[in-house]
Amino acid sequence: MDENRLGLMEGRFADIIWQSAPISTGSLVKVCETQFGWKRTTTYTMLKRLCQRGIFENDSGTVIVLIPKEKFHQRQSEQFVSDTFGGSLPAFIATFTKGKTLSDEEADEIQRLIDKSRAGRPSAHADIFPPDARVHKSEEEPR
Repeated sequence: MDENRLGLMEGRFADIIWQSAPISTGSLVKVCETQFGWKRTTTYTMLKRLCQRGIFENDSGTVIVLIPKEKFHQRQSEQFVSDTFGGSLPAFIATFTKGKTLSDEEADEIQRLIDKSRAGRPSAHADIFPPDARVHKSEEEPR
């Protein structure tokens, strides 16, 4: 199975771990029994499967996250675009938006993402001096 894809129940199971980690295997068994009606062996089988795929680790009875949810979804998205559109993000966007109208808010958000991507990494001082807070020489008050 593709390591970047989760079936329906794998996804629901993974969500429990991502929301609760670190979580003891005993607690995980109880949650899965309540939410899914699973037996202990089913929970351990599912956990083993996702651990073998490198998403989680069972460290002496404590389940820890190796790949955060956001990173996993990023990998899924990249794999989908690669497999379906030959890696072409413009082809994906063209197909996705074909026959549908983007709201102004959606278009603005997409443009912000593009602008952020073009800009590359923020400077080392971006958190201290955000671009809109910087004072340019022409804007400085006279002394």
